Amino acid sequence: MSSRTVIRGGLVITASDEIHADVLIEDGRIAALAASGTPAAGAFTAGRSESGAPAAEEWGRVIDATGKYVIPGGVDAHTHMELPFGGTFASDTFETGTRAAAWGGTTTIVDFAVQSVGHTLREGLDAWHAKAEGNCAIDYGFHMIVSDVHQETLKEMDKLVEEGVTSFKQFMAYPGVFYSDDGQILRAMQRSAENGGLIMMHAENGIAIDVLVEQALARGETDPRYHGEVRKALLEAEATHRAIRLAQVAGAPLYVVHVSATEAVAELARARDEGLNVFGETCPQYLFLSTDNLAEPDFEGAKYVCSTPLRPREHQAALWKGLRTNDLQVVSTDHCPFCFTGQKELGRGDFSKIPNGLPGVENRMDLLHQAVVDGHISRRRWIEIACAAPARMFGLYPKKGTLAPGADADVVIYDPHAEQVLSAETHHMNVDYSAYEGRRVTGRVETVLSRGELVIDRREYTGRAGHGVYTPRSTCQYLA
Repeated sequence: MSSRTVIRGGLVITASDEIHADVLIEDGRIAALAASGTPAAGAFTAGRSESGAPAAEEWGRVIDATGKYVIPGGVDAHTHMELPFGGTFASDTFETGTRAAAWGGTTTIVDFAVQSVGHTLREGLDAWHAKAEGNCAIDYGFHMIVSDVHQETLKEMDKLVEEGVTSFKQFMAYPGVFYSDDGQILRAMQRSAENGGLIMMHAENGIAIDVLVEQALARGETDPRYHGEVRKALLEAEATHRAIRLAQVAGAPLYVVHVSATEAVAELARARDEGLNVFGETCPQYLFLSTDNLAEPDFEGAKYVCSTPLRPREHQAALWKGLRTNDLQVVSTDHCPFCFTGQKELGRGDFSKIPNGLPGVENRMDLLHQAVVDGHISRRRWIEIACAAPARMFGLYPKKGTLAPGADADVVIYDPHAEQVLSAETHHMNVDYSAYEGRRVTGRVETVLSRGELVIDRREYTGRAGHGVYTPRSTCQYLA
C-alpha cells in the first residue's frame, strides 16, 4: 500500500535554491516539488475531502510548514559512537547517539569502524556493524580507521570499496594507538588512488606532540589548558602540509578532518589553488569555542579537551573565511562524548589522560543556523556544508543531502524564529554536560522525517531503534 505525505507552505532550501514550494513524499522518497499555490501543488492533495481529512485511510498526511524552512536532513560525516579511547568508551551508543542526532535535524551519520593493530579491516568492520545493526534511529554508514597497514590490509581496502565503505582514516597523531608513519600513509594513499577510496587524515605531528606533553608534565603543567598548548597550531599545519604532499606523490585525493588552525587552512587553500584534490572539514567547536574554555577553572576545562584542540579565538575568522571561500567544504561534529564525571575526570592531575572528545551531534544544525543569523554564511551555504557537501564527499548524493525527486525523504521542518538555550538539562545526548551550556540560539528543529517516516513530530520523539539502515556509499563525487 502506497504511503503519501505532503509538506505544504514552507520555504524549501537546498544548497542551490530557495523556493516557496510544497513537497510530495511517496513510499519514503521525494516524489515531486511544486511552487506553493500552483495547480501542480494543488494536485498533491487531490482526493482529499473538502474538510482536508483523507478521502481514504491510506491517503497519508499533510504537514503545514507555513513560516518554516523545509530543508534536507543533515549529514554528519564524522561521529564516534561507542568508540574505545583512553581506557573508556564514548558515552553515546548507536541508539542514544542517533536519537540525539535526529533531535538536532541530522538524518544520516557516517561513523568510524576501527581496525586494531594485529587485526584485519574485516574484523573491525564486522564489530561496528554488530554495534549499530538494529539500534539506529536514522540511517548510517561507515568509514574505516586503518591502524595497521600491510599487504593484506591494502587488499582488504579494495574489497571494502566494492562493498560501499569508500573512505579510510589514518592518524598522524596518537603514537602506539592509531598512528601511521609516512610510509604506511603513502602505501594506503597509493592504494586509494587505484581503488577510488578517499583517505581521511587526522593531521597532527603526534611524535613531536608526545615530546611536548612529556616536557609539560615534567614542569608540573597538568591542567586541561596545557592540552591545547602542547598540540601546537604549527604542528597541525606541518602535518597538514606533509599529508598533502604525500597525497600528491601518490596521486590520491585527501580529506583533512577537524581543521582548527589558521595555518592549516592556509595549507589547504594553497593546495587547492594548485588544483589538487584536497578537501577540508571543520567542526562547530572550532567555530564557537576557544582556548578560553580549556582554561576554565576547577578542571572544568576538561570538558573541552579534544584533538585537534580548541584554538585561541582569533583562529575562528580563518575558519569562517575558509567555509565561505570553499577551502573548507564540510562541517561535521567529530561527536565523541565522554561524561565529565567518571570519564573526563580520569585526567585529573595529568591532562594527557583526559579522554579526547566533545558531544555535538545534536547541536550542529542549530549552531550553523545561528551562523546564518550572525551573517557568517548564507542559508544555502548552511545546507551546503551540513547536508549536500558531506553527502557528495562520501558518495551519498543525491540519495541524501538534497530535496529532489528520487532522493530519500529525509526532511526537516525548521523554525527559524524559535529561540532556545542549549543545555545538558534539555539535550538528548547521553552525556552529563553540554559544550555549549547556556548559549542562546535562534532556530530549532520542529519535525524530522527519515525516509518518509516521522522521527520527530512537532517536538515529540516518534522514532524507533532499528528504523535506521546501513547505507553503502559510492566514491567521492568531487574528484577532478
